[in-house]
Amino acid sequence: MATEIDHANCGCKGIRTCLLCESVNGNGLLLENGQPIRHDFMYDPLLRRAVRNYGGQQLSFPFPGILLWNNFISEEEESELITDMDLNAWRESQSGRRKQDFGPKVNFKKHKVRLGGFSGLPPISRKLVLRMSQEPVLAGFQPVEQCNLDYHPQRGSAIDPHLDDSWLWGERLVTVNLLSDTTLTMSLEEGLSELGQGEVRVSVQLPCRSLVVVYGEARHRWKHAIHRHDIHERRVCSTYRELSAEFMFGGEQQNVGSQLLDIALSFEGTPI
Repeated sequence: MATEIDHANCGCKGIRTCLLCESVNGNGLLLENGQPIRHDFMYDPLLRRAVRNYGGQQLSFPFPGILLWNNFISEEEESELITDMDLNAWRESQSGRRKQDFGPKVNFKKHKVRLGGFSGLPPISRKLVLRMSQEPVLAGFQPVEQCNLDYHPQRGSAIDPHLDDSWLWGERLVTVNLLSDTTLTMSLEEGLSELGQGEVRVSVQLPCRSLVVVYGEARHRWKHAIHRHDIHERRVCSTYRELSAEFMFGGEQQNVGSQLLDIALSFEGTPI
C-alpha cells in the first residue's frame, strides 16, 4: 500500500510533493525518476535540432515544435507584470507552486467546461497578446486561458512531465518566462529507435523575459516539465492557451467557445 502523504502545509495533492510536505513526511517521498537518463540533448534554437556531443562527435536530430522569442518583453514590462500579479492573491498549488488562474472551470475527465467566475484575461495582458500576433507561428492565436505560476527554490517548486489536454486546449501553448532563467525539459519515455533503448530528454533553455511556443510534435508527443533543480531563484511564468477545433467555428461546441472567447478577450479579468 502506498504511504499516505500529509499535505496539510501546502497545496500538493495525491502523489505530488514539495519541500514543505517532504519535510513532514520524510525525504523518501521524492519523485525523481529512478530510470537512468540514457540520452540527454540540448535544443539549439538556430538549428531547431536537439544536439549533444558524444565521444568527440556531435549527434543531433530535428526537433520541431519549439519557437523561442528572446527579449519578448523589456525589463520595465517585466517589473510592471510582476507588480501587477503580486497585487492579487497567489493560491497554493501542486509541487510547491503557487498560481493565479484566468480561465473557465474545467473537468477534463468528464469533458465539462463552465464559466464559473471567469471574467477574462487580465487587462495588462492585452498588449502582450497583440505583440504575439506579430510572430507567424502565432498567427490567429486567441488565448482563452492564462495561468500564472510562481516557483520558489525554497519550496522545491517544480512541474512534473506531462502532456497538456487537447480536448479543450488547442495546438499552441505559449509561455512567457519572468524573473529568472530556467530550463524546459522535453522527454520521450519510449525513446527513439535511432538512439537505442532509453528515455530521451531535450533541454530547452528559457532566458528571462523570453517567450516559448510549444506546438506540433513537441506539444502532442513529448512531455514537458520544469525540474526542481532548474529553479535557482524566484521564477514566474504566464502560460496562454487557445481553444481546440471542437470549440472553434464549425466545431461541435462552437457556441461555448464563442462565449469563452468573448469573455477572455475583454481583458477585464481577475483571478478565479
